[in-house]
Amino acid sequence: MRDLFLPLSITMSLVSFGLIARWYVMPLLARYTLRDALTPFLLFHSFRHIGLAFLIVGVTSSPLDPSFAEPAAYGDLLAAALAFVALIGVRLNWTIAIPLVWLFNIEGFLDLMNAVYRGFQRVPDGEFGATYFIPAIVVPALLVTHMIVFALLIRGPGAAETEANA
Repeated sequence: MRDLFLPLSITMSLVSFGLIARWYVMPLLARYTLRDALTPFLLFHSFRHIGLAFLIVGVTSSPLDPSFAEPAAYGDLLAAALAFVALIGVRLNWTIAIPLVWLFNIEGFLDLMNAVYRGFQRVPDGEFGATYFIPAIVVPALLVTHMIVFALLIRGPGAAETEANA
């Protein structure tokens, strides 16, 4: 039964964050320019350095399997760095800003999917220790925000940009 706690937590968090996104976030984002809509999500992902906690024994109950911990930690660090670079590009209106956001979003999403897959394969729930909140709460929030960023990129400019260009 305890083996179901983490998958249940992840599922419940995904559903909750998904509903928040659907009912509250997405309707509001239509009012903003693409630049202004992307900014808070890039800032949120700049905190992905928290994944380095998987490498700190004492925060985890015991050393986590390195085939999970190292790719998860360093993939998160790379995602945080790419989020920062994309954020600077978006805020300074670089011509390569949107490709940078795509790069960040694809790498960050694939990193999370890889970490979830490897985590379920190689890490018993009890070994996460204090880092349990990362896969149970943070990862679902990150996955939902990646999907929002994909939607924003596919949708293109928001209503504010469309009106300003009309």
